[in-house]
Amino acid sequence: MLSIISGMGLIFYFNSCAGTKTKSEVKEVSSDGYHLVWNDEFEIDGLPDSTKWNYDHGDGCPHVCGWGNNELQYYTKKRLENARVSNGKLIIEAHKEKKGNKEFTSARLISRGKADWKYARIEVRAKLPSGRGTWPAIWMLSTDWNYGGWPESGEIDIMEHVGYQADSIFGTVHTKAYNHGINTHVGNSAFYPDAESSFKTYTIEWSADKIDWFVDDNHYFSFHNEHKTFNEWPFDQRFYLIMNLAVGGNWGGVEGVAEDIWPQKLEVDYVRIYEKKSTSE
Repeated sequence: MLSIISGMGLIFYFNSCAGTKTKSEVKEVSSDGYHLVWNDEFEIDGLPDSTKWNYDHGDGCPHVCGWGNNELQYYTKKRLENARVSNGKLIIEAHKEKKGNKEFTSARLISRGKADWKYARIEVRAKLPSGRGTWPAIWMLSTDWNYGGWPESGEIDIMEHVGYQADSIFGTVHTKAYNHGINTHVGNSAFYPDAESSFKTYTIEWSADKIDWFVDDNHYFSFHNEHKTFNEWPFDQRFYLIMNLAVGGNWGGVEGVAEDIWPQKLEVDYVRIYEKKSTSE
């Protein structure tokens, strides 16, 4: 999320039926040895489950105003207009309305303080918002910041999307050695022209040796452990999950923010976390 993506390869996938299927059955054990350890199927209407989710709240000030990206939204807490469960889906919704010194409201849900993981398969099935200025993200940060602040302790972007590039899905990592601040960031993108109109399953498989990215089980990027130092690979610690819808900012707002598209929503069908027994901690 703390990133500007440029110069990446683009992988093309088309799957017009992906968004029409109903919610898949929860598998306790997968064929490749992963065991379900945590999930949210969003089955109870109302506020998100407080046993599973916390909130980042406000505009990032005074420490990282604009959440480090000059974003335009104020994140609310326990407000149904911005984060709610309805009809089996989590809805994170951005509104054009003034809050504090911001012109938009939205929500950023985090599992910090509730759940975190080290080496896992993370699956999130979601449908994305549309329009210039939208910037949804599903991503992870270090729980304990063992190697220092951002980017030293790492960031894993499972899925990012910006409204002015409606057909592209981005997956990236950020570390001390690889980050946009020094123009060494690494990642890739995949072409999905229907990501705003249908549900896709965004997945990473994270092990001690590499992280793989998938959309609907189509692999499009790998980041490998070079087995050097934490500067290259800080991903040997526990990370928590974040889901948010930002407005504008250094990347999301590159081509401006449309005035007539609000509200916009990120819809999440489910979150499922799997671990292999040999690596579970």
